Amino acid sequence: MTDFTTIDYLKNGNSGQIQTYEILTQHKILDDLAEFDPILAGTIPIHIDIENSDLDIICYWKNKVEFVEKLNITFGSKDNYTIREALIDNQESIIANFKIASFEIEIFGQNIPTKEQNAYRHMVIEYQILQSKGENFRLEIVKLKQNGYKTEPAFAFLLGLKGDPYSELLKYEI
Repeated sequence: MTDFTTIDYLKNGNSGQIQTYEILTQHKILDDLAEFDPILAGTIPIHIDIENSDLDIICYWKNKVEFVEKLNITFGSKDNYTIREALIDNQESIIANFKIASFEIEIFGQNIPTKEQNAYRHMVIEYQILQSKGENFRLEIVKLKQNGYKTEPAFAFLLGLKGDPYSELLKYEI
């Protein structure tokens, strides 16, 4: 399986993945976040991104105030920078958004190790499903996303999962 804890795999990926690698390395985004165990999650790593997909970077903070300060100092001057707090799955979450070149970037932090966060867990499960179901399935996911579906609901629809797509996908057995 691809090691998603680094971005090395992007160097040999599709054009969008290569562009993502270049943006992240040229702007040292993951280096700047290194103390928070950043992982690029979402659709780009698993090749189901669409035209308006953003770069989702998840982080693990132990001290929320220090994490917010780091984001404000490091990225506060970037185009369209915003930061907010939210309660997601009963977890305090910090979400920062900004733009570099033509890329929308979202940094999402929780006081949960990155590999245990739902964004990472969903991506790994989706990757395994894509590996087992093949290219036509991947193309169907992309088509649903282009028609307005969010990622997890698109997978749930094609897999025939009932109930909440986010929790059902975490229970899915390949």
